[in-house]
Amino acid sequence: MSVAELKDEISHLKTQLASQTGPPPLPTNSRSSHALLLLSDSALPLGSFAFSSGLESHLAHHPSRSHTPIQPFLSLALQTLATTTVPYLLAAYRDPSRLQELDDTLDASILCHVTRRASTAQGRALLTVWERAFCGTVVEGNEEREVLAALSVELKKVISRPTPEVENAQTTAFGHFPPIWAVVTRAMEIPIADSANVFLLNHAKAVLSAAVRASVIGPYQAQAVLGSGWLRREMEGLLRGNWDVEIEGAGQGVPAMDLWVGRHEMLYSRIFNS
Repeated sequence: MSVAELKDEISHLKTQLASQTGPPPLPTNSRSSHALLLLSDSALPLGSFAFSSGLESHLAHHPSRSHTPIQPFLSLALQTLATTTVPYLLAAYRDPSRLQELDDTLDASILCHVTRRASTAQGRALLTVWERAFCGTVVEGNEEREVLAALSVELKKVISRPTPEVENAQTTAFGHFPPIWAVVTRAMEIPIADSANVFLLNHAKAVLSAAVRASVIGPYQAQAVLGSGWLRREMEGLLRGNWDVEIEGAGQGVPAMDLWVGRHEMLYSRIFNS
């Protein structure tokens, strides 16, 4: 090999070495990817671990509790969430200025008081996380930031209830989870499809976590369900089926779910709030 060829080979090797030691490739939108990881974290303090979404009541009313498969119930739970709340989530994401209107309408459409309580508890918790942790990452004057702040002000008025007049007055601020989730994810630049998908995935994780604590399945089986193609196809189908549904078309797709959730407070003993 000649000297010139050796120089070319050394130059080529130096180029390869430089390309390997350079900065690692980053996601296309690192901000939204980072925010998506934060909001999909099970450690996010929303209190979802306290709710079984009707699973505990379903098991108590089931004749063969020890042999109850989790997939059929999880499918019904996801279907209920998709048909009742995903249209509100998508509407709030597409038009954040309607946040308080959608919050009020969703409250009126929820028939089960236990479901209503779970939704407002998690929605207010997310709003608190937003104000204390995530709000500073969004520039002032942002539309989503302003509508969330306005809802927070109204909620604080309702929660304080200083006089009987305020307590008896009609309010339009409740703090339901789906519309608040939509506006928070939009403020953090998470695409609408990812926002809705993670919303369903987090619900699946909450139901499976409750199933593990209720000794219905083990932790490895729960992870197997989360990682299965069945769950992915289930969520994709529900999102496609409800993508263009307006809030006027939202409704309970599984009537029995309201019965299971509503009868939860009648159980002799329970470990969850719903």
